[in-house]
Formats: sequence, C-alpha cells, structure tokens
Amino acid sequence: MGKQRFTRKTGGKRRKNQEPFRKNKRRAKDEKIEESPLSSASDDSSDENIEEESGISDEKEEIVSYREPTMYENLLRSLSRQKEAVSTNSEDELDDDLESGDGSGEECESESSGPSDVGDDHRESDLGVDADSEASDTDEEYDVRVNDQPVEEPSINTSTFHNHLNYKLSKEEANKLLEKKLNYKWESEASNCKWRGTGECFLKEVDASSGLKPIMYKHWLDIYKESGSQDFHSSRQRSFFSICNSYRDILHHNKKPFYLKGREEDASIMDAYIAHSLNHVFMTRDLVKKNEAKLAKLEGKGEAMNNEAFLDHGFTRPKVLILLPLASIALRVVQRLIELTPPKYKTNIEERERFFREFGSAATEDDNDDGKTSKPSDYKALFGGNNNDHFMFGIKFTRRSIRLYGDFYSSDMIIASPLGLVTKIGEAEVNKEKDVDYLSSIEILIIDHADIILMQNWSHVNTVVKQLNQIPSQQRGTDIMRIRQWYLDGQAPFYRQTMIFSSHVNPDINALFNHHCLNYEGKVKVVCDNKGVLPKVVLQIRQVYERFDTKTIEDADESRFEYFTKQVYPKIKDSIQGGTMIFISSYFDFVRLRNFLKSQEASFCMLGEYTKQSDISRARVWFFNGNRKIMLYTERAHFYHRYKIRGIQNLIIYSLPERKEIYPEIANMLQGTTCTVLFSRFDLLRLERIVGSAAAKRMVSSDQGMFIFA
Repeated sequence: MGKQRFTRKTGGKRRKNQEPFRKNKRRAKDEKIEESPLSSASDDSSDENIEEESGISDEKEEIVSYREPTMYENLLRSLSRQKEAVSTNSEDELDDDLESGDGSGEECESESSGPSDVGDDHRESDLGVDADSEASDTDEEYDVRVNDQPVEEPSINTSTFHNHLNYKLSKEEANKLLEKKLNYKWESEASNCKWRGTGECFLKEVDASSGLKPIMYKHWLDIYKESGSQDFHSSRQRSFFSICNSYRDILHHNKKPFYLKGREEDASIMDAYIAHSLNHVFMTRDLVKKNEAKLAKLEGKGEAMNNEAFLDHGFTRPKVLILLPLASIALRVVQRLIELTPPKYKTNIEERERFFREFGSAATEDDNDDGKTSKPSDYKALFGGNNNDHFMFGIKFTRRSIRLYGDFYSSDMIIASPLGLVTKIGEAEVNKEKDVDYLSSIEILIIDHADIILMQNWSHVNTVVKQLNQIPSQQRGTDIMRIRQWYLDGQAPFYRQTMIFSSHVNPDINALFNHHCLNYEGKVKVVCDNKGVLPKVVLQIRQVYERFDTKTIEDADESRFEYFTKQVYPKIKDSIQGGTMIFISSYFDFVRLRNFLKSQEASFCMLGEYTKQSDISRARVWFFNGNRKIMLYTERAHFYHRYKIRGIQNLIIYSLPERKEIYPEIANMLQGTTCTVLFSRFDLLRLERIVGSAAAKRMVSSDQGMFIFA
C-alpha cells in the first residue's frame, strides 16, 4: 500500500507532516476495533504503538526506518476473515424457494467504455464532492414552488434517507438477519395483486414527497402534467415511489414489461426507481456539502472533529448500481434519468452523443432473416434496438452537468449488464493490479427486467451480488475519519436496498431475494394469482399433463429423464409417424437428451441456442420433409429467434417453459392433435403461469398423475 497517510481532507487540527497517523478521534486511544458481527476482529490493532502528541511545536521527531501499520492496514487485516464468514452464512438452501411461498407467515430469509468493451479503471479520490465546482446546491438556495406555494426543504435529519443510513444496528439484530427467518406479517391490496411485507405496514402512512427533494418533486410533477395527466398523487408512479422510498428490499415479479403491451406500467415503475435513485444521490451530496461547510468553520476555529454527525462517507463514491440485460433497455433508462433530473443539474450532458451512438439502434443477425416480418410484436419491441448484452458505464453528477462514461471511482451511479460487470470481476481476479472496489459502497441495487436476465445467465447476477459491499483492497483517498461506522463494522449488506423487477418469479430469483437481501428495514414483495395462458391456445388439441414423482429438487432432473426414457420414448420409438418435437427449457437437459438419442441411433435433428445458422436451416428442412423424425428445440432458441417450425405432428413438452407466452406460441404451431407435458411438484411456479394458480395447486396435490385439457 506504500507509505500513505490517511487524514481527513478538511476540518479539525491538521497534524504535523512528520507525525505518524493517529487513531480516529471518536475511538479511545487504547480501544480495539469493534468486533464485526460476521466474524471476530483481529487483535493486531492492539499492538500498535501510539505516541503522545508533543505540545512543543518546534520539537523534531526522530526518523526511523520502521513504519507502524496504518489504521487502514490494520482495518483490512482485522476484517479479512469477514469474507469467509459471509460466504459460509450465505450458502443457499434452495428447497424453500421452489414453492410459490405466498402463504401467510412465510419465512424468507476509469474510464468506463462503450457497450462492447469494458474499459480500465482509474484511481481517483472518493469524496462526496470532489471540489467546490462539483458541490450540489441545496434547495435552500432556490425558491421552489408547487401551485404557487413554497415547498419546504425536508429536514435531512427526519427524512427516510437519514433515518435509514443513521440507524445503529446492534450485533444481535445483525445476527438475527443472518438467520434469514423473517415472517411476512401484513398484506395490502394493489391492482391485480397484493403487497406482502415484513415488519409493520407502512403503505398507508408514507407520503410520496416525504424525503424527496423539493426541486426533484416539482420537476417530476411538471413532467407528469406535461404528459397530459393531472392526478399525480393517485398515480402509479407516486404509489410505487412510496414503496421505494421506504428503503425496504422489493421483489415485484408481476410487472408487465413494455414489450408485452405494458409500456405505461413499465414506465411508471422505472420512473419511481429512477427518482428514488436520483434523490438518494443528491441527498448524499447535500449532506456531504453541509458537513464540509461545518468542518471548515471548525478548522478555522482550531477545533477538532469529534461528532458522529460528520460520518457521511462510504469506502468509495458509487452508491447506485443498476443491472439491465440489453443496451437498448439501458438507453431507455438513461434517457428517462436525464429527463427526470432537474434542469439546474443538467445544463451540460457530457458524452451524450457518444452514448446515443453506442447504445442506439444496431443491426442484428436477424436483420436479413426472410421471416423477420412475421415475428410477433413483442419480439420486435424487445429486440428491435441494440441487443448488446456486454456493457458497463458510470454516471457522475457535478454541480451543473451529467457526465456519462465517468470513471467508476468518481461516478455516483453505475449501469451495467451482468455479463459486463462479471467480466470486470474476472479481470480483477486474474490481474491483481485491477480491482472492483467501486462496488464496496453500493447502497441501492436495482435489477430490472430480471426475466430477460434469466434467459441469459442468472449465475452472473449471483456473482455480482456476492461481490457487493466487500472491504476494499486499498484506500482511495477517502477521509477514513468520515466513513460511516457500519461500513467499518462490515455491516454494509444490512443497509443495502435491493429492488428486483420481473414479469415472473422463479427459484433463482427467490433464492437471491431470500438469502442475499439482508436489509434491516425488511422486505416487500408482490403476491399474485395467475390466470394461465391456456385460452391463448387457439387450436383444438388435446393437452395431456403427466406428473412424475420425485422426492427432492436435487433428484428432479434425474426423475424427469428416467420417466421420459421409460414411459415416453418407447411410444415414439415404436411409432412410424415422424414430426415429433421435444421442447426443452434447460440447455443441460437438451444435451442429455441429445446424447441419449445418439445412443439409441434415433433419427433426429437439433435446434438449440448454440446451433449454427446453416445447421438450423438444414434441420428445419429435414424435419418438415420427414427426413428426421424427431426435433429437439430449446426455449432460449425460441426466445431469441421465434422460429416457426412446420411439420409438427406430435408435441412433447419435456420441461415447461420459463416464460408463459412461449407455451401458446409453441402449441399453436402443432399440426397434429396431441401435446404431452411432463411436470413434477417442484414445477409449481411454472405450472401456475401456464394453467393458472388454482388448477396448478390441485395438480401437484392430487392423487391422480394425469390431467387433460382440451
């Protein structure tokens, strides 16, 4: 780490340049660093030799070659064991996440680059404000009015922002959170669903403008009225912002996305979390600015800083991380973020042209596909823009401008795809000169369109979340005397707010929300009854659902394969009729069936997500002409290409699709009369989306094993 000194930038008496670093004034000289609730602290800090400050100004200190460990070095050593404790305590028990879990009383537990090339990190000082030119003006300097009435600046000491970050979490509370056993105690009606949460119900008490900066509130209200709407206080944006502003973890898995004719609902939720993120960034910087001014006065009077009210820093500057699946969606978010930013903060938008050039519409591989004009409307809306899934960039707010592609360490927000961020994490693991310490102080995590990320690789999201709020590998110019105590105690995961938005839920999303979202404020999630999509199957076909038995989720894949090979495949093998399509949701099952059919010397062709275009065209022709009796078709291949397969006489759903809209699309391609579906009790979540919640619950609990829909 070198011979660096860690002193506060302003405020208090300045130490002599020759003096070694002294302990934080808010700790006693002989006090050990407080033990983290996640692991025992090291006793190395107790061996540090602390000299008494001399009152004689002209006395020279003896220069010796040995340098005592700095406080930051001791801090890193004392908390180094914490990562092992966190990883041990965060091992997931997935069984609890496989059921829908909707019952009452449920237990849960640099310069950045363009989209195709994630750039190198830069090392800049992390302060809430880098300089006076970047300080955020408070609303006190402006006369903010709504309907000709002055809007009072909310007290930073009474806002939800302040209450959340200034709460002192005890070790007992932290240990209880690690047990991941929280009860959902209340419900509140919402449109087409219910909100269910832990702790006390807050929805009826929270005001939309509570804690929202007046200049933000006025600007948001003006935009809402310009859109032609009037009743902002009863709008979906206002209602959902109240939930975001509670700083609770949120799981909304019934969001109708913009590409499925849900543009208004999608935009309302996006407005709410963007406004909440902007408000959090601006409130953070206002607090730092006010404290800087107070410390400057103390320094002028020669007084020392010894008040906990001045603790307003994290380890690094970025406070908001937004994970998005595609560059086109990132474009929508950034455009709206710029629109919702008050005019005084965006007189200049740096690198705007570069951003729109790199994230705007781009040619796709399907542009030359003869069948592109026949693609469904939701496909065109989702994949009609830039489909790049490898991007990462920072956004920095200065006094009068927004800087896109800001250095990660000096940015306030980071927007990335899971793949783009995982690439940076991987580079840091290989090259020790690189790191991802800019993730150490994330206070708001937003995962939007999680259902699309499920079609990419959800394990990337798990990797990113596990990397958040770790102790940095080195100090980066932050005034260590102003770092919040809960950062130093390793309690940052308990203060991070996580918001997950998806069109549906699955065990992977449940596992993340239940086991890796440990916010002390509690959790809120949506509970909905699914109506199913069977009415969208317009053909008169016989849909036969066959349930196979399995004892545990670990045995489900093996039991499914065994049932197929012994009960289903013999019927296909003995039949002289071709045109059998086997639809498979998982790529691993796809590979397993491919190997099985090869061993049986079966006549088959394949259409998967990694199949070459030339092989795809050949397979479709073979299957249609009857040259191959069986076709293996994966969900991801259909999601990304929406092929129309001709010649299907017999359809076998080996595993139900993750996305409910795919089921009627596949069933409506059937030219025969029979569709066979395999399922188990552990497929309840998917089954609910296809046949409806009521029917699904009967099917998994019934003594019968076969169900027919005609």
